[in-house]
Amino acid sequence: MENLTLAQSTTEMTDMSWVQVLVLSIVQGLTEFLPVSSSGHLRIVSELFWGQDAGASFTAVIQLGTELAVVVFFAKMIWQILTGWFKGWVDKESRGQDWKMGWFVIVGSIPIGVLGLVGKDLIRDALRNLWITAGMLILFSLVFIVAERVGKKNRGFDELTMKDAIIMGLCQCLALIPGVSRSGGTISGGLFLGLDREVATRFSFLLAIPAVLASGLFSLPDAFDPAAGQAASGMQLLVGTAVAFVVGYASIAWLLKFVSNHSFEWFAAYRIPVGIFVMILLAIGVLQPF
Repeated sequence: MENLTLAQSTTEMTDMSWVQVLVLSIVQGLTEFLPVSSSGHLRIVSELFWGQDAGASFTAVIQLGTELAVVVFFAKMIWQILTGWFKGWVDKESRGQDWKMGWFVIVGSIPIGVLGLVGKDLIRDALRNLWITAGMLILFSLVFIVAERVGKKNRGFDELTMKDAIIMGLCQCLALIPGVSRSGGTISGGLFLGLDREVATRFSFLLAIPAVLASGLFSLPDAFDPAAGQAASGMQLLVGTAVAFVVGYASIAWLLKFVSNHSFEWFAAYRIPVGIFVMILLAIGVLQPF
């Protein structure tokens, strides 16, 4: 029993290879903004090709690269919201849509911040079960389909309300479960609220910035010496974050163009077979749940 415990401990604390870091960073960049679950894909790819989970801390840190891509891509909009929000503090007459949008992002980010902090041990351990990931890939695909068919998709950016921000913020909390998808959760919530598909997508990007930046910075120390998963060096984390930024920037541009003319049901058509495939691999022992 002692030898078994020692072996398990050694497995949990192995270092990541450069090939693994680069591949997972590309996967992160490709999947962070697509409603296919980046954390779920990182979990699956790492386990399938390297036999181990890279860990939630590594995922949280390289997500900083993809969120930096959001900041750069939407720099003009973010600057407009920030200046409008700060200006509103000194000039009440100037409190317009940008003032409100600043508050929407702040308030909408609170739920996932609280749950992420309170449930950090659960997120880094039990919720990374591959059976859960595969199940969520399938189950939440059905949510996409219903949201697309039920949502009216006729409300613009100027029609966003605090109620929308709170509901979409609560939907974002579902992203703490690998397999759900941060963008998928918030965008689906927006569609159910009647928001235009592109409006829901853009707001989901803005809503993710505070949560992901906070999560990445909070997880940075643990990524070097994780309680679970593998350890990465400072240079590996830096390069991984840079790769995720470049690939993520291209993904944002592609997704915004795609959603202007295509349904999110296309992503459901991808997620469901992937979820079934992972379940089969788990059932025959090719993949292990943890």
